[in-house]
Amino acid sequence: WFFGTMSRFEAQNILMEPPNDEASFLVRKSEKESIGYVLSVKSNNAVRHFRIPHKDESFYVEQTQQFSSLGDLVNYYCKHSLNDIVSLGSPCHKKKPNVEDINHLLDDWVLPKSEFTIENQLGNGCFSQVFRGRWKNHINVAIKVLKNDSVDNTEFHREVEILKRLHHRHLISLFAICTESSPYYIITELMEKGSLLQFLRGKEGQNQDAASLIDMATQVADGMSYLEEQKSIHRDLAARNVLVGEDYICKVADFGLARLVKEPFYISEEKKIPYKWSAPEAISHGKFSIKSDVWSFGVLLYEIMTYGSVPYPAGFNNREVYNKVKSGYRMEAPSKCPSFIHSIMLKCWQEQPENRPTFKDLRDMLERSSYELESPPGGSREQ
Repeated sequence: WFFGTMSRFEAQNILMEPPNDEASFLVRKSEKESIGYVLSVKSNNAVRHFRIPHKDESFYVEQTQQFSSLGDLVNYYCKHSLNDIVSLGSPCHKKKPNVEDINHLLDDWVLPKSEFTIENQLGNGCFSQVFRGRWKNHINVAIKVLKNDSVDNTEFHREVEILKRLHHRHLISLFAICTESSPYYIITELMEKGSLLQFLRGKEGQNQDAASLIDMATQVADGMSYLEEQKSIHRDLAARNVLVGEDYICKVADFGLARLVKEPFYISEEKKIPYKWSAPEAISHGKFSIKSDVWSFGVLLYEIMTYGSVPYPAGFNNREVYNKVKSGYRMEAPSKCPSFIHSIMLKCWQEQPENRPTFKDLRDMLERSSYELESPPGGSREQ
Protein backbone atom coordinates (compact mmCIF):
# COMPACT_ATOMS: atom_id res chain seq x y z
CA TRP A 1 0.00 0.00 0.00
CA PHE A 2 3.01 2.37 0.09
CA PHE A 3 3.48 4.15 -3.26
CA GLY A 4 6.50 6.35 -2.52
CA THR A 5 6.56 9.98 -3.65
CA MET A 6 3.35 10.86 -5.48
CA SER A 7 1.23 13.98 -6.05
CA ARG A 8 -2.41 14.34 -5.04
CA PHE A 9 -3.50 14.10 -8.66
CA GLU A 10 -1.50 10.99 -9.43
CA ALA A 11 -3.11 9.33 -6.40
CA GLN A 12 -6.58 10.37 -7.53
CA ASN A 13 -6.05 9.07 -11.06
CA ILE A 14 -4.71 5.68 -10.03
CA LEU A 15 -7.31 5.10 -7.29
CA MET A 16 -10.19 5.92 -9.63
CA GLU A 17 -9.12 3.28 -12.14
CA PRO A 18 -10.40 -0.33 -12.11
CA PRO A 19 -10.04 -2.69 -10.34
CA ASN A 20 -9.92 -0.34 -7.31
CA ASP A 21 -13.19 -0.46 -5.35
CA GLU A 22 -14.78 1.66 -2.63
CA ALA A 23 -12.34 2.23 0.27
CA SER A 24 -9.27 1.24 -1.78
CA PHE A 25 -6.33 3.18 -0.41
CA LEU A 26 -2.66 3.97 -0.62
CA VAL A 27 -0.10 5.77 1.52
CA ARG A 28 2.25 8.13 -0.25
CA LYS A 29 4.82 10.79 0.45
CA SER A 30 3.67 14.15 -0.82
CA GLU A 31 5.80 15.89 -3.44
CA LYS A 32 5.58 18.93 -1.19
CA GLU A 33 8.28 18.81 1.45
CA SER A 34 6.17 20.50 4.12
CA ILE A 35 3.39 17.88 3.93
CA GLY A 36 5.04 14.51 4.56
CA TYR A 37 2.97 11.32 4.44
CA VAL A 38 -0.64 11.19 3.18
CA LEU A 39 -3.35 8.52 3.28
CA SER A 40 -5.45 8.66 0.07
CA VAL A 41 -8.76 6.75 0.07
CA LYS A 42 -11.42 6.16 -2.60
CA SER A 43 -14.77 7.16 -1.10
CA ASN A 44 -18.14 7.82 -2.76
CA ASN A 45 -16.66 7.94 -6.26
CA ALA A 46 -14.04 10.49 -5.24
CA VAL A 47 -10.66 10.41 -3.52
CA ARG A 48 -10.03 11.89 -0.09
CA HIS A 49 -6.63 12.75 1.31
CA PHE A 50 -5.65 12.63 4.97
CA ARG A 51 -2.37 14.09 6.06
CA ILE A 52 -0.34 11.87 8.44
CA PRO A 53 1.71 14.11 10.76
CA HIS A 54 4.87 12.53 12.14
CA LYS A 55 5.91 13.95 15.51
CA ASP A 56 7.90 12.53 18.41
CA GLU A 57 8.18 9.12 16.72
CA SER A 58 4.38 8.94 16.33
CA PHE A 59 2.19 8.84 13.23
CA TYR A 60 -1.47 9.86 13.32
CA VAL A 61 -4.44 11.06 11.31
CA GLU A 62 -6.53 11.82 14.39
CA GLN A 63 -4.58 13.06 17.41
CA THR A 64 -6.52 10.71 19.67
CA GLN A 65 -5.06 7.70 17.84
CA GLN A 66 -1.27 7.66 17.56
CA PHE A 67 0.95 4.88 16.22
CA SER A 68 4.63 4.00 16.21
CA SER A 69 4.66 3.14 12.49
CA LEU A 70 2.71 3.68 9.26
CA GLY A 71 1.98 -0.06 9.22
CA ASP A 72 0.31 0.10 12.62
CA LEU A 73 -1.75 3.08 11.50
CA VAL A 74 -2.92 1.29 8.35
CA ASN A 75 -3.73 -1.92 10.24
CA TYR A 76 -5.82 0.05 12.75
CA TYR A 77 -7.90 1.82 10.09
CA CYS A 78 -8.44 -1.43 8.21
CA LYS A 79 -10.52 -2.44 11.25
CA HIS A 80 -11.85 0.91 12.47
CA SER A 81 -13.67 3.82 10.84
CA LEU A 82 -11.96 7.02 9.70
CA ASN A 83 -14.43 9.90 9.73
CA ASP A 84 -17.38 8.59 7.67
CA ILE A 85 -15.31 5.91 5.91
CA VAL A 86 -16.27 2.64 7.58
CA SER A 87 -12.74 1.22 7.29
CA LEU A 88 -9.96 0.92 4.75
CA GLY A 89 -10.51 -1.68 2.06
CA SER A 90 -7.95 -3.22 -0.29
CA PRO A 91 -4.62 -1.59 -1.07
CA CYS A 92 -4.58 0.26 -4.39
CA HIS A 93 -3.76 -1.94 -7.36
CA LYS A 94 -0.22 -1.32 -8.60
CA LYS A 95 0.05 -1.04 -12.35
CA LYS A 96 3.07 -2.45 -14.13
CA PRO A 97 4.92 0.54 -15.61
CA ASN A 98 4.49 0.93 -19.35
CA VAL A 99 7.96 2.38 -19.71
CA GLU A 100 10.97 0.73 -18.15
CA ASP A 101 14.06 2.73 -17.31
CA ILE A 102 16.64 0.95 -19.41
CA ASN A 103 19.63 2.91 -18.11
CA HIS A 104 20.54 0.21 -15.60
CA LEU A 105 20.61 -2.35 -18.43
CA LEU A 106 23.12 -0.40 -20.49
CA ASP A 107 26.90 -0.62 -20.41
CA ASP A 108 27.24 2.30 -22.80
CA TRP A 109 25.23 5.31 -23.92
CA VAL A 110 25.91 4.47 -27.57
CA LEU A 111 23.80 1.66 -29.04
CA PRO A 112 23.41 0.34 -32.59
CA LYS A 113 20.33 1.41 -34.56
CA SER A 114 19.54 -2.24 -35.19
CA GLU A 115 18.35 -2.58 -31.56
CA PHE A 116 15.54 -0.07 -32.17
CA THR A 117 12.32 -0.34 -34.16
CA ILE A 118 10.75 2.92 -35.35
CA GLU A 119 6.93 3.03 -35.32
CA ASN A 120 4.51 5.95 -35.82
CA GLN A 121 5.57 9.59 -35.88
CA LEU A 122 4.73 11.66 -32.79
CA GLY A 123 6.06 15.07 -33.73
CA ASN A 124 8.04 17.14 -36.23
CA GLY A 125 10.30 20.09 -35.47
CA CYS A 126 12.83 22.31 -37.21
CA PHE A 127 15.73 20.02 -36.43
CA SER A 128 14.25 16.62 -35.73
CA GLN A 129 11.32 14.22 -36.00
CA VAL A 130 10.10 12.21 -33.01
CA PHE A 131 8.76 8.66 -33.31
CA ARG A 132 7.32 6.05 -31.02
CA GLY A 133 9.66 3.08 -30.99
CA ARG A 134 10.77 -0.05 -29.22
CA TRP A 135 14.10 -1.23 -27.86
CA LYS A 136 14.90 -4.89 -28.53
CA ASN A 137 11.25 -5.22 -29.54
CA HIS A 138 9.82 -5.05 -26.02
CA ILE A 139 10.50 -1.72 -24.25
CA ASN A 140 8.63 1.40 -25.42
CA VAL A 141 10.81 4.43 -26.10
CA ALA A 142 10.72 7.74 -27.96
CA ILE A 143 13.21 8.08 -30.83
CA LYS A 144 14.28 11.58 -31.81
CA VAL A 145 15.74 11.44 -35.33
CA LEU A 146 17.91 14.44 -36.11
CA LYS A 147 17.43 15.79 -39.62
CA ASN A 148 20.51 15.52 -41.83
CA ASP A 149 22.79 18.54 -41.51
CA SER A 150 20.44 20.06 -38.92
CA VAL A 151 23.12 20.17 -36.27
CA ASP A 152 26.85 19.58 -36.22
CA ASN A 153 28.62 16.98 -34.10
CA THR A 154 29.62 19.53 -31.48
CA GLU A 155 26.02 20.68 -31.00
CA PHE A 156 24.72 17.14 -30.89
CA HIS A 157 27.18 15.94 -28.28
CA ARG A 158 26.58 19.10 -26.26
CA GLU A 159 22.88 18.23 -26.06
CA VAL A 160 23.68 14.65 -25.08
CA GLU A 161 26.10 15.74 -22.34
CA ILE A 162 23.43 18.02 -20.91
CA LEU A 163 20.83 15.26 -20.92
CA LYS A 164 23.20 12.69 -19.43
CA ARG A 165 23.97 14.74 -16.34
CA LEU A 166 20.43 15.95 -15.59
CA HIS A 167 18.26 13.53 -13.59
CA HIS A 168 14.96 14.66 -12.10
CA ARG A 169 11.42 13.38 -11.79
CA HIS A 170 10.11 16.25 -13.92
CA LEU A 171 12.77 16.23 -16.65
CA ILE A 172 12.73 13.82 -19.57
CA SER A 173 15.24 10.95 -19.18
CA LEU A 174 17.86 10.13 -21.79
CA PHE A 175 18.37 6.40 -22.42
CA ALA A 176 20.86 6.19 -25.26
CA ILE A 177 22.16 7.63 -28.54
CA CYS A 178 22.83 6.09 -31.96
CA THR A 179 25.70 7.73 -33.83
CA GLU A 180 26.98 4.96 -36.13
CA SER A 181 25.56 6.72 -39.19
CA SER A 182 23.50 9.74 -40.18
CA PRO A 183 20.83 10.60 -39.14
CA TYR A 184 21.67 10.40 -35.44
CA TYR A 185 19.11 9.10 -32.92
CA ILE A 186 18.44 10.29 -29.37
CA ILE A 187 16.53 7.69 -27.34
CA THR A 188 14.40 8.90 -24.42
CA GLU A 189 11.54 7.66 -22.29
CA LEU A 190 8.15 7.64 -24.02
CA MET A 191 5.47 9.96 -22.62
CA GLU A 192 2.18 8.43 -23.69
CA LYS A 193 -0.01 11.55 -23.70
CA GLY A 194 2.28 13.61 -25.91
CA SER A 195 3.09 17.30 -25.55
CA LEU A 196 1.36 19.41 -22.94
CA LEU A 197 0.10 21.66 -25.72
CA GLN A 198 -1.57 18.75 -27.55
CA PHE A 199 -2.93 17.43 -24.26
CA LEU A 200 -4.47 20.76 -23.22
CA ARG A 201 -6.18 21.17 -26.59
CA GLY A 202 -7.58 17.64 -26.56
CA LYS A 203 -10.70 16.28 -24.88
CA GLU A 204 -8.83 14.95 -21.83
CA GLY A 205 -7.09 18.27 -21.25
CA GLN A 206 -10.28 20.27 -21.68
CA ASN A 207 -11.81 18.33 -18.78
CA GLN A 208 -9.10 19.32 -16.28
CA ASP A 209 -10.15 21.69 -13.50
CA ALA A 210 -8.11 24.64 -12.23
CA ALA A 211 -6.48 22.59 -9.45
CA SER A 212 -5.25 20.01 -11.97
CA LEU A 213 -3.91 22.72 -14.28
CA ILE A 214 -2.02 24.32 -11.39
CA ASP A 215 -0.60 20.93 -10.43
CA MET A 216 0.81 20.56 -13.95
CA ALA A 217 2.35 24.02 -13.77
CA THR A 218 3.86 23.14 -10.38
CA GLN A 219 5.49 20.04 -11.85
CA VAL A 220 7.09 22.13 -14.61
CA ALA A 221 8.32 24.68 -12.05
CA ASP A 222 9.77 21.80 -10.02
CA GLY A 223 11.74 20.49 -13.00
CA MET A 224 12.94 23.99 -13.86
CA SER A 225 13.94 24.58 -10.24
CA TYR A 226 16.29 21.62 -10.60
CA LEU A 227 17.73 23.09 -13.82
CA GLU A 228 18.21 26.33 -11.92
CA GLU A 229 20.19 24.49 -9.23
CA GLN A 230 22.32 22.83 -11.93
CA LYS A 231 23.18 26.19 -13.52
CA SER A 232 21.45 25.16 -16.71
CA ILE A 233 19.05 27.14 -18.90
CA HIS A 234 16.44 25.85 -21.34
CA ARG A 235 15.90 28.77 -23.75
CA ASP A 236 12.72 27.37 -25.32
CA LEU A 237 10.35 26.68 -22.43
CA ALA A 238 6.79 26.36 -23.73
CA ALA A 239 3.86 23.94 -23.53
CA ARG A 240 5.01 22.32 -26.78
CA ASN A 241 8.26 21.34 -25.03
CA VAL A 242 6.68 19.74 -21.97
CA LEU A 243 5.56 16.11 -22.23
CA VAL A 244 2.71 14.40 -20.38
CA GLY A 245 2.77 10.77 -19.28
CA GLU A 246 0.50 8.39 -17.43
CA ASP A 247 -1.16 9.83 -14.30
CA TYR A 248 -0.55 13.31 -15.75
CA ILE A 249 3.14 13.34 -14.92
CA CYS A 250 4.68 16.37 -16.66
CA LYS A 251 8.32 16.49 -17.73
CA VAL A 252 10.30 19.30 -19.31
CA ALA A 253 11.78 18.14 -22.61
CA ASP A 254 13.65 19.32 -25.70
CA PHE A 255 16.97 20.56 -24.45
CA GLY A 256 18.07 21.25 -28.03
CA LEU A 257 18.61 24.91 -27.19
CA ALA A 258 19.86 24.36 -23.64
CA ARG A 259 23.23 25.57 -22.51
CA LEU A 260 25.03 24.90 -19.28
CA VAL A 261 26.17 28.25 -17.98
CA LYS A 262 28.83 29.25 -15.49
CA GLU A 263 27.97 32.92 -15.78
CA PRO A 264 24.45 34.27 -15.12
CA PHE A 265 23.88 35.03 -18.81
CA TYR A 266 24.48 33.21 -22.08
CA ILE A 267 24.78 35.44 -25.15
CA SER A 268 23.34 33.90 -28.30
CA GLU A 269 23.82 34.96 -31.90
CA GLU A 270 21.18 32.58 -33.19
CA LYS A 271 18.26 34.05 -35.13
CA LYS A 272 15.64 31.38 -34.42
CA ILE A 273 13.96 32.85 -31.33
CA PRO A 274 10.40 31.98 -30.19
CA TYR A 275 9.32 35.63 -29.89
CA LYS A 276 6.05 35.20 -28.00
CA TRP A 277 7.73 33.12 -25.31
CA SER A 278 10.99 35.06 -25.05
CA ALA A 279 12.00 37.75 -22.57
CA PRO A 280 12.69 41.22 -24.02
CA GLU A 281 16.43 40.98 -23.30
CA ALA A 282 16.61 37.64 -25.13
CA ILE A 283 15.03 39.17 -28.24
CA SER A 284 16.88 42.49 -28.24
CA HIS A 285 20.34 41.34 -27.14
CA GLY A 286 20.26 37.52 -27.39
CA LYS A 287 20.80 37.47 -23.64
CA PHE A 288 19.48 34.23 -22.15
CA SER A 289 19.50 33.26 -18.47
CA ILE A 290 17.44 31.30 -15.99
CA LYS A 291 15.50 34.56 -15.54
CA SER A 292 14.61 34.62 -19.24
CA ASP A 293 13.34 31.07 -18.70
CA VAL A 294 11.19 32.48 -15.87
CA TRP A 295 9.63 34.93 -18.36
CA SER A 296 8.88 31.99 -20.67
CA PHE A 297 7.34 30.10 -17.76
CA GLY A 298 4.87 32.96 -17.29
CA VAL A 299 3.78 32.50 -20.92
CA LEU A 300 3.60 28.73 -20.42
CA LEU A 301 1.39 29.35 -17.38
CA TYR A 302 -0.88 31.42 -19.62
CA GLU A 303 -0.99 28.51 -22.12
CA ILE A 304 -1.95 26.10 -19.35
CA MET A 305 -4.72 28.29 -17.92
CA THR A 306 -6.20 28.83 -21.41
CA TYR A 307 -6.07 25.14 -22.38
CA GLY A 308 -3.43 25.70 -25.05
CA SER A 309 -4.39 29.06 -26.54
CA VAL A 310 -1.79 30.96 -28.55
CA PRO A 311 -0.43 33.76 -26.33
CA TYR A 312 -1.12 37.42 -27.11
CA PRO A 313 -4.12 38.80 -29.01
CA ALA A 314 -4.86 37.31 -32.42
CA GLY A 315 -3.27 39.18 -35.30
CA PHE A 316 -0.18 40.36 -33.40
CA ASN A 317 2.96 39.45 -35.32
CA ASN A 318 6.28 38.86 -33.57
CA ARG A 319 7.55 42.41 -33.92
CA GLU A 320 4.25 43.89 -32.67
CA VAL A 321 4.34 41.62 -29.61
CA TYR A 322 7.90 42.70 -28.81
CA ASN A 323 7.12 46.42 -29.24
CA LYS A 324 4.00 46.25 -27.06
CA VAL A 325 5.81 44.31 -24.33
CA LYS A 326 8.68 46.83 -24.37
CA SER A 327 6.14 49.63 -23.97
CA GLY A 328 4.72 47.96 -20.85
CA TYR A 329 1.91 45.77 -22.18
CA ARG A 330 1.23 42.50 -20.35
CA MET A 331 -1.44 39.91 -21.13
CA GLU A 332 -4.64 40.17 -19.11
CA ALA A 333 -5.90 37.38 -16.90
CA PRO A 334 -7.50 34.57 -18.93
CA SER A 335 -11.18 33.83 -18.40
CA LYS A 336 -11.80 31.91 -15.15
CA CYS A 337 -8.11 32.15 -14.21
CA PRO A 338 -7.70 32.65 -10.44
CA SER A 339 -6.35 36.13 -9.70
CA PHE A 340 -3.38 34.77 -7.75
CA ILE A 341 -2.27 32.78 -10.80
CA HIS A 342 -2.37 35.89 -12.99
CA SER A 343 -0.34 37.71 -10.33
CA ILE A 344 2.31 34.97 -10.65
CA MET A 345 2.37 35.50 -14.43
CA LEU A 346 2.94 39.23 -13.90
CA LYS A 347 5.82 38.50 -11.51
CA CYS A 348 7.42 36.40 -14.27
CA TRP A 349 7.02 39.30 -16.71
CA GLN A 350 8.91 41.91 -14.71
CA GLU A 351 10.97 44.03 -17.11
CA GLN A 352 14.20 43.68 -15.14
CA PRO A 353 15.41 40.06 -14.94
CA GLU A 354 16.61 40.43 -11.35
CA ASN A 355 13.07 41.37 -10.26
CA ARG A 356 11.60 38.09 -11.51
CA PRO A 357 11.17 35.22 -9.01
CA THR A 358 13.34 32.12 -9.00
CA PHE A 359 11.84 28.81 -10.09
CA LYS A 360 12.04 27.62 -6.49
CA ASP A 361 9.94 30.66 -5.53
CA LEU A 362 7.50 29.89 -8.34
CA ARG A 363 7.15 26.26 -7.28
CA ASP A 364 6.49 27.33 -3.69
CA MET A 365 3.98 29.99 -4.77
CA LEU A 366 2.07 27.50 -6.90
CA GLU A 367 2.03 24.94 -4.09
CA ARG A 368 0.64 27.51 -1.66
CA SER A 369 -1.92 28.72 -4.19
CA SER A 370 -3.32 25.19 -4.39
CA TYR A 371 -4.55 25.57 -0.81
CA GLU A 372 -6.81 28.40 -1.91
CA LEU A 373 -8.64 26.13 -4.34
CA GLU A 374 -9.54 23.10 -2.29
CA SER A 375 -9.43 21.55 1.14
CA PRO A 376 -10.33 17.86 1.33
CA PRO A 377 -13.32 17.09 3.56
CA GLY A 378 -12.58 15.42 6.86
CA GLY A 379 -8.82 15.72 6.79
CA SER A 380 -5.90 18.07 7.05
CA ARG A 381 -5.25 20.27 4.06
CA GLU A 382 -2.91 18.64 1.60
CA GLN A 383 -2.00 18.91 -2.06
